[in-house]
Amino acid sequence: MNDNTNTIAGWVLAGCFAALGLTIVGGMIYESGEPKKEGFPVEGVAEGGDSGAAAEVPIASLLPTADAAKGAEVFKKCAACHTINSGGANGIGPNLYATVGEAVATGKGGFAFSDALKAKGGSWGFDELNAWLTSPRKFAPGTKMTFAGLSNPKDRADVILYLNQQGSNKPLPPPPGRRPRGQGRRPGQRGRSCRGQHGRPGRRRQHDRGKPRGRRRRPVEGRKRRQARPGEVSLSRAPAKAGV
Repeated sequence: MNDNTNTIAGWVLAGCFAALGLTIVGGMIYESGEPKKEGFPVEGVAEGGDSGAAAEVPIASLLPTADAAKGAEVFKKCAACHTINSGGANGIGPNLYATVGEAVATGKGGFAFSDALKAKGGSWGFDELNAWLTSPRKFAPGTKMTFAGLSNPKDRADVILYLNQQGSNKPLPPPPGRRPRGQGRRPGQRGRSCRGQHGRPGRRRQHDRGKPRGRRRRPVEGRKRRQARPGEVSLSRAPAKAGV
């Protein structure tokens, strides 16, 4: 009986050692660990998240269709740190009245701006505000602002239009590809010419067809005769001479 018990115990112990050995060897072969980067790449999608893709959309193309009323709703996310009314007090962030077109990190009642934002320089134009609202940390690395940014380009356009109406009222930039009025013509050029290449007369415009070219002159019969001055003899009315 004791021999059978020892035999069974030996087999059980050998099985445990075998299972432990297989576990160790399997772990060495199929080594698992945390991936260096979560997820997997998808073809046709740029890396960097929504903010990188949204920055490619020019803000000038979004402002003509922006809605200031919706921008006021989106601005409620900023109201915890900023005021927007004229003469409003600074809070965690500066008062934002008349910000569009203003110099970066200056004024605002002596608000303590970060050194990173002071070093940025320039002014708060439409493109600068768009980049700042996309990602403040990318716009000015080291800024004290902890807001992550607005990933939706439409929301940024609405907020910027709303900010512009709060004391700034700057003219909106023209959409890409559209020329500002009065630009693009050479000095002295008024418009299209009816002349073709090399100064030769070209095809006449549709509304000019049927009209005579050049200045139209009255026929001789229809001209008004000039009256003779005092002391001047009119040849047309001169008296006939008597015959010899």
